[in-house]
Amino acid sequence: MTDDLDGARLLGPKLAIVNPPLWEIGHVSWFQERWCLRSRTDGTLGGSILPDADALYDSSAVAHDTRWELPLPDLKATRAYGETVLEMVRERLAREPEGAALQYFVRLATFHEDMHAEAFHYTRQTLGYPDPDPASHSSASPKEDLEIKGGKILLGARPSDGFVFDNEKWAHDLEIAPFRIARSPVTNSEYLVFVEQDGAAPRYWKKQDGGWLQRRFDRWLPLVPEEPVRHVSWNEAQAYCAWAKRRLPTETEWECANPKLAYGQVWEWTESTFQPYPGFVPDPYKEYSAPWFGTHKVLRGGSFATPERLMRPTFRNFYTPERGDVFAGFRTCAVGQA
Repeated sequence: MTDDLDGARLLGPKLAIVNPPLWEIGHVSWFQERWCLRSRTDGTLGGSILPDADALYDSSAVAHDTRWELPLPDLKATRAYGETVLEMVRERLAREPEGAALQYFVRLATFHEDMHAEAFHYTRQTLGYPDPDPASHSSASPKEDLEIKGGKILLGARPSDGFVFDNEKWAHDLEIAPFRIARSPVTNSEYLVFVEQDGAAPRYWKKQDGGWLQRRFDRWLPLVPEEPVRHVSWNEAQAYCAWAKRRLPTETEWECANPKLAYGQVWEWTESTFQPYPGFVPDPYKEYSAPWFGTHKVLRGGSFATPERLMRPTFRNFYTPERGDVFAGFRTCAVGQA
């Protein structure tokens, strides 16, 4: 995601929806060091191998708008820091192969890096940099609704599922009414009908010479009709649903239908506000979920840029409802019972 970034691209413009890439590269390494090497059993924190690392890279303490003006190490030094941290973590894993706490934090750091890899991907889209993976593509999916009978379901992750984040814990029984959900997300061609009847076009769309184009990273390309519409906010998805006389699924409905859905091309907005499950207890990385409850909307599934190991049925992504810069689309449900 970052091999070709240099010069002015290492900082880029100051925007609320992205981080300066040079800062983000260092932050990923800082996070791994903080949890896998510096965290002590008594809850205290050891020192970093990089002077003033916490003042540079702690995302909970370093205000977003200040990250462009920080005295960051240059790219060579930043990468060297990351390589040293990774080697030290590997050495510790070799010394402590049975360490359950260490294994937990290594998985935490790995998934954290996976999420930042996708963030670098959509940052490149936002800033108009070249596509880092031009071979990725979307395929057509079935258009009809899937009928779900409803009844009692189990929502959330089970302890036997392996590493999961605190907001997925734990599985609990819920009653769900019958519903009908689209087998695939709303496509460009379906959304275009809405746009041409005075709906708002997604960001990165423009009309030119009587046709519609979409910006994919640094290139303007014709709309591909069967691809899921991408870069749609929750608010825009709701507007489409009102026009189409449909609705967004709740995250409970999405997880219930998951085994029978085609997904993984775009993150999918749900109706649901991001809230804790019953009995929620924050994990050691307390800032991951709790600060965002009540203000964000839940997305499910995963996008073409999501590492496969993150795309489990219980994973809950979350963004504020105006965010359309990420690789987000949506599917709809019929209004009323199945």
